[in-house]
Amino acid sequence: MKTGIAKSHWLSDKGLRFDSSYHLSPGREYRKAIMLSPIGNQKLDYYTDSIFYGGRSKRNYVDGEANGIPFIGSSDMLKFGFGFSKYVSRKNTKNIGGSLLKEGWTLVSRSGTIGKTIFVTKDLVDIAASEHIIRVVPNKRIKPGTLFAYLSSKFGYALMTQGTFGAVIQHIEPDYLADLPVPIFHEDLQNSTDSLIVKASNLRVEANAILKHCRAKLKHDSALENLNNDDYEFFGTHNSNRKVSVFTRNRSELTPVSINAFNYSKKVELLEKRVKSQNYLSLSECLNEKQFFSSGSFKRLELNSPKAIKLINQTDVFDLQKEGKMLAPIYVKSDKLVEYGEVLIAGVGTLGEGETFCRAIFANEELEGQLISGEFIRMKTNDKVPSGYLFAWLSSDYGFRFIRKTQSGTKLCRPIQELLKNIPVPIIEKAEMLKIDEQVKKAHTMLFEALNAENKAIELIEKEIESWQKS
Repeated sequence: MKTGIAKSHWLSDKGLRFDSSYHLSPGREYRKAIMLSPIGNQKLDYYTDSIFYGGRSKRNYVDGEANGIPFIGSSDMLKFGFGFSKYVSRKNTKNIGGSLLKEGWTLVSRSGTIGKTIFVTKDLVDIAASEHIIRVVPNKRIKPGTLFAYLSSKFGYALMTQGTFGAVIQHIEPDYLADLPVPIFHEDLQNSTDSLIVKASNLRVEANAILKHCRAKLKHDSALENLNNDDYEFFGTHNSNRKVSVFTRNRSELTPVSINAFNYSKKVELLEKRVKSQNYLSLSECLNEKQFFSSGSFKRLELNSPKAIKLINQTDVFDLQKEGKMLAPIYVKSDKLVEYGEVLIAGVGTLGEGETFCRAIFANEELEGQLISGEFIRMKTNDKVPSGYLFAWLSSDYGFRFIRKTQSGTKLCRPIQELLKNIPVPIIEKAEMLKIDEQVKKAHTMLFEALNAENKAIELIEKEIESWQKS
C-alpha cells in the first residue's frame, strides 16, 4: 500500500482533485523537478501544432484496401507486423481526412491502457485511428524524435498517467497533455535523440518490407496466390454481399479428435490441396524430436532486482516495447528459457481478426534467454526446414488460416495439437529456403536494433533529467 500526506494547496491543483492516485503519482515529483530544471521548460502545447484525437463518427467497415482506409485502435498501435485487419469506408466515413496519421507524429493511448506511445513511421502514414488515440503533432521548435523520447520516458509516462480520470474506464484528454511541462533540451541532445528515433523508425520499416517480401517469395515459389476473404471462414466485418459459409461432411469424415465445424472447413481444405499439389511436408515432419512444447507452469514470485527474469505473456510479446513481469529466478529452470530461432505460436485467445491468437513469432535476440508464459506453443525445426523459413510460412496468410482451422473452444480457444501437426508446409528448393531464412533472421535482427536505438534515445532523455536532480 502506498500512503502519503497531501498539502492543502495541492487539492486546488487541477480542478479540486481529491483522488489519492493523482496526488501519490510520481508525476507530481517529476513535474516539480522539470519545472525547476536549470535549462528551463515550456508547456507541451508550445512544442506542438496540435494535440487531438479523431472525432467520434459512425464507422462503415469494408473488406480490403481497395474500398477502405486501414484503421487501428489503441491496442493495435502497439503491435508490429500484423498488417491491418480493419478498413473503414472512404466514401461513407465522415470527417476522416484531417485525422489520418502523418510521419513524425507521436501517438498516445488515451483510454484503457493509458500513456503508451509509438512514433508514426512510413508504414502508418495516411491510415485512420480511433478516438482512443491522441495525436501529438510536433512543430519546428523541437525535433519529433526528441518529443517522442521524452513522452516515452518514465517522466513523460508518469506525467501523462497522473491526469487519468473516470471510474470503470479511465481516460486522459488532449487539454491535459497540452499543459505538461517539457524541458528546453539543448540542440546536441535533440539531434542525438532524434537521430536514434529516426534510425529505429527506418529499421522497422525496412524489416517489415523484408518480411513481406519473404512471404511473397515463398508463395510465388510455391505457386500460391494471395488469399481473399472468400477463401476461408472468419469472424470479421459483416456486409450484405458476404455469403454464409455452409458445408456438409459425411459421418465417415469425422474423427474422435473434434466435431467442431471450424476444424472441417471445406474452404480451408481446398487451400490445403493447393499447397499439397506441390512438394510439401507436414508441420510435424519439420520439427525436431520435441515437436510441440511449452514453458509449462512454475511458481511466480515477483522481484524488483537486476537478477530477476522477465516473464513475457501473450499480450506483451507482440508489442514493440515488451514490458512483462520480473520474477525471481529461483523457481525458473534454465531449460524453460527461449532459445534463438524458436518459432512460437500464440496459443490461447479469441477468433477476432485483430487478435494475437494463432499468430506466429520468431525468437530473435530480444526474446533469446527470456521466459515466456506456458500458453505459447513452442517449436524447434530439424535440418529439413530452417526456422526462419518456417516462421515466414506460419506467419503468412495461408499459415495463419491453417493454424486457426485447428482451434477448439468457446470464449477462450486453443489449437488442437493433433490437427496442428498435419498443417502442410510447402518445400521449395533448398537454396531458396536458406535465402528466405537468412532474410527473416536479418529482419528480426533489425527489429532488435530498432528497439535498442529507441531505448537509447529514451535513456538519454532520462539521464539528462536525472542529472538535474542529483546536482
